[in-house]
Amino acid sequence: MLHIIISPSMASFFFFFLTFFTLLTSHLSHAQLTCTTQKFTNNKLYNHCNDLPHLNSYLHWSLDASKNTLSVAFLAPPSTAAGWISWAINPSADGMAGAQALLAYKASNGSMVVKTFNISSYSSIVEGKLGFDVTDKRAEYSDGVMKIFATVVLPGKGVTVVNQVWQVGPSVSPDGIPARHAFQPANLGAKGRLDLLSGQSSGGSGGGSVTKKRNIHGILNAVSWGVLFPVGIIIARYLRAFPSADPAWFYLHAFCQVSAYAIGVAGWGTGLKLGSDSKGVTYSTHRSIGIALFSLATVQVFALFLRPNKEHKFRFYWNIYHHGIGYAILVLGVINVFKGLDILSPESKWRTSYIIVISTLGAIALLLEVITWIMILNRKSSKSTKPYDNKQQPLAP
Repeated sequence: MLHIIISPSMASFFFFFLTFFTLLTSHLSHAQLTCTTQKFTNNKLYNHCNDLPHLNSYLHWSLDASKNTLSVAFLAPPSTAAGWISWAINPSADGMAGAQALLAYKASNGSMVVKTFNISSYSSIVEGKLGFDVTDKRAEYSDGVMKIFATVVLPGKGVTVVNQVWQVGPSVSPDGIPARHAFQPANLGAKGRLDLLSGQSSGGSGGGSVTKKRNIHGILNAVSWGVLFPVGIIIARYLRAFPSADPAWFYLHAFCQVSAYAIGVAGWGTGLKLGSDSKGVTYSTHRSIGIALFSLATVQVFALFLRPNKEHKFRFYWNIYHHGIGYAILVLGVINVFKGLDILSPESKWRTSYIIVISTLGAIALLLEVITWIMILNRKSSKSTKPYDNKQQPLAP
């Protein structure tokens, strides 16, 4: 039997060698993730290539000035295995609206499909003929990366600089309609100008700024409609049942609701600004609920100045109006916070955190509801027996 004895020094050497080899392999793997080292199955060569600044994407191209055509190869990993990738030229602007897009995805039978989308607006993403001719379009998939190949006729004679937009998404419906992509900084910044002659490209720089504004908008509205308004309603509904809390509960309730309204107005204003800065981007349901919330909350704040005395004959109707609008704001506010989370697509911890907060408030409200009803029933019980406490029992006949 052969015995191999490894001394401590040899063990250290092998450990060092293994570590070095692992780091070297990792470095070489990372180094290969540049456009200059990428090769294609048909040995196609391109005059220029760029490592695009977002979404781990790459573009190769060759310009044929005499024919006014551009041969391109776009490479990117989709956001999921069932996702899609897209590269587009926008002849009229620097964003998605107006883009003439090539989109690739894997069909149910495993084959790669390339479709063209003339994106007239953010709300209209329909397959159709582009504003310029496209030939030789095809796609490949390997090692988690999709590749689009095509030759396009440039939108104008002598064009040497184009606005490019690229994107990746999570899925495609059975009828070939791509699902909405994420709205993270990398997605929003996936655009820029491409100089076809020099090979220079510029990445979009507005993604981070827009994302910051969207996050501010989301935080303001989540705190306002999603947290402070429910807390104010809980205070008004349950603390008033305790005689010792009067009138402190009223001032706490008013403070919460007025603060929530002020923060909500700021959030509403940032939403209007985002809308004006994002032409063609429309979230109809979220926007409609936001307008309804702002309108109802404005009416509710005025209720503070129109509140009749407790003995006034209109106080009963005022209570119905005030409570009805308050509960409507509560329901619509929570719904719209979740609508906003769907649009922002933040990390899961933020959605989880809000679910924990609103669930905790719901549990507190449920507990206080039980306590309040117990107190009310006890008071009714004591009132019903009180008149008979001091009465003398009749003598037996």
